[in-house]
Amino acid sequence: MIDASRYTDFALREARGVSPTYERLSLAIAADEQILALLATVPEPKRQPNLLLGVVRLLGGPVDDPAAFRDFTLARWSAIEPELRTRATQTNESGRCALLLPVLSALPQPLALLEVGAAAGLGLYPDRYTYRYGDHKLGSGGPVLDCTLTGTTPPTRLPDVVWRAGLDLNPLQVTDPDDVAWLEALIWPEHQHRRDRLRAAAAVAAADPPTLIRGDLVDDLPALAAQAPAGATLVVFHTSVLYQVPADRRAAFTALVRDLPGHWISVEAPEVMGYQGLPPAPDGALHNVLALDGTPLAWTRGHGQAMAWLT
Repeated sequence: MIDASRYTDFALREARGVSPTYERLSLAIAADEQILALLATVPEPKRQPNLLLGVVRLLGGPVDDPAAFRDFTLARWSAIEPELRTRATQTNESGRCALLLPVLSALPQPLALLEVGAAAGLGLYPDRYTYRYGDHKLGSGGPVLDCTLTGTTPPTRLPDVVWRAGLDLNPLQVTDPDDVAWLEALIWPEHQHRRDRLRAAAAVAAADPPTLIRGDLVDDLPALAAQAPAGATLVVFHTSVLYQVPADRRAAFTALVRDLPGHWISVEAPEVMGYQGLPPAPDGALHNVLALDGTPLAWTRGHGQAMAWLT
């Protein structure tokens, strides 16, 4: 049996106020001994709510009714289990570029972007999307990314990106319908705006596909970083990736990325990065922390919908 609090926390801290469907369903899973027992048969990193819910949706299972979800999961576990073991939550959310933009636009231009945990590489196009921070709008192409920004002024320019590359254990291709179907399955049921955003961002990427390398964030990062062109500021970044990485590899990556030239931007949960002495988050919802070169800058919401600069 696994600890049911993982699904309770997901329901109350991530899904509440954002996805009533997933809040209701996750609370039901937390109270279901049979489903928890099945989850206990897969490795701990593969038990996360987003992964289970995404796999069930990918296989055509229902998520709007907890009873129907339960019946499907118990009956189809032989199909669900291998998908859990082989897939990862590659939530390639282009909306997170709205969190990166205030930092990217302030760095020495032009930029060479290298995303760790890039999935299909949709985070590598911050210069080609449109942003709306309240009444402030910037850009004119691709999807429109809305972000509530407090504590600082919105950026006034898009970055000048001259090179973009991604590193992932299992890179996805925006030109592959099966890969896009997995990305769509990971989007929460009520979030049609995110599905529309995904499709718009995928069209941007498909028109100029990024360099995506299958590899490890420690073993293969230096070689890829060395390909960045001279005269451009190398920016290694990742968003909601390191929680899936074992602690020893996470520490090795952090030590490595600090020694690379250029800059390092992270958007991760505070406990994943081990930050100490942070001021309280804006509310009880789950927040990540935007940091530049290891220095925390802002509290952020998971899909890029809000950012509160630290004072």
